[in-house]
Amino acid sequence: MTTPDQAKPSILLVDDDEVFRNRLARAFDDRGYEVRVGQDYDTAMASARDDSPEFAVVDLKMPGKGGLELVKALHEVDPQTKIVVLTGYGSIATAIDAVRLGATYYLSKPADADDIVNAFARGQAPPLDPPEVEYKAPSLARAEWEHINRVLSDCGGNISEAARRLGIHRRSLQRKLQKYPPNR
Repeated sequence: MTTPDQAKPSILLVDDDEVFRNRLARAFDDRGYEVRVGQDYDTAMASARDDSPEFAVVDLKMPGKGGLELVKALHEVDPQTKIVVLTGYGSIATAIDAVRLGATYYLSKPADADDIVNAFARGQAPPLDPPEVEYKAPSLARAEWEHINRVLSDCGGNISEAARRLGIHRRSLQRKLQKYPPNR
């Protein structure tokens, strides 16, 4: 915890998902960060130009200009800003692009505040050093549940459209959604 004499580290959270953004903001506030939020490229850049953050968490897929463009712009405003990119649709190509544009690290959603703090630490570690924290991969059932919910969210809660995109029958999807999320 910081004392009044110490400045809190600043973090900019940029995600178009308001619920996720607010949950993450509360978690970082509880960890002693000065939190600023943005819902898109324009609000994030306005905040960064006013006062460049020490850390930034950027969603890859947003309406309008996307996360990669925002990473590049934030890095141009202040090359010292450490940036973690979050995405529900991770690929090696976009991870490489994000790092080339100035990101410190790249994480797949869902990620919590601890995952992000650890990503900042891993991004500062010398290459080939193993991370201090052991990563516990989610179970296959958990990964499936998270993917289903992300697709359902992308479809605006439309079960029929989500089932079509997932390539499963609508009733099968409804049965899967009635189950509680599996433990990690």
